[in-house]
Amino acid sequence: MRAFHRFPRTTSWLVVSALLLGVIAWSSPVQLPVVLYKAALLALGTVIGYWADRGLFPYARPDSYLVSEWRGGGRNTPDGKADFPVITGYRWIFGAALLRRAVIVGAVVVGLALGM
Repeated sequence: MRAFHRFPRTTSWLVVSALLLGVIAWSSPVQLPVVLYKAALLALGTVIGYWADRGLFPYARPDSYLVSEWRGGGRNTPDGKADFPVITGYRWIFGAALLRRAVIVGAVVVGLALGM
């Protein structure tokens, strides 16, 4: 059971997705290229949306409102405090930057999925 905890958090969803892909391949193999095409469009839309946000707002990245650099790894804080706190007075701006990025990426994904 200890080895199970070493898997990434989304391993169960990966297994479910692979099983569903197998069901699609078994029940209707003609639809398999369509499913893979749509999955590729979603992945492409995510990447394009992310880079569109970075290009449109180069000085307002969400991580620029954190007190310390987050790339060094999380700190284990058992006291219930945030691993990477936001700079005092910038919580609303930090939240707006997160929502802005989510809306831009979501809009690009939906637009690409509907347009193709």
